[in-house]
Amino acid sequence: MIPDRIIEQGTLSVRDGRAAVDVRLPWYRALPASCISAAKLTIDGAEAPTDSLRWQMNGVEFTFAQMKENTQEWWFPTDSAVLSGDLAVDAGEHEVRVDLELYIPYIIIADDQVLHIEEHDTKTMSVRQDEEAHA
Repeated sequence: MIPDRIIEQGTLSVRDGRAAVDVRLPWYRALPASCISAAKLTIDGAEAPTDSLRWQMNGVEFTFAQMKENTQEWWFPTDSAVLSGDLAVDAGEHEVRVDLELYIPYIIIADDQVLHIEEHDTKTMSVRQDEEAHA
């Protein structure tokens, strides 16, 4: 587990009332989308509504419901994903927190149960002002 590298520093962006941040896999092996069971995006203590969260990887955006059965898209440790949600954020410095819940399908911990990990990372950063901002 590599929780201190979940949020990529300097990637906070805001567009049309949605905040986004690049995230990295806190695990040493690739996982299919179906193993990314949940996430939270919190900025300055305000949490994005769960139903507004979107996950983008490999150039495709998903809701968490869409990822539940998706074994075709994979998140690799060397690739960034983008977590976004409805949050109004002003310019300036902000405390950004990302919480992730992942299932590790190849580590069996009990009868028919696989390893479930919950990781989080918090970083302080300013909103990106370039034209490559996500959202």
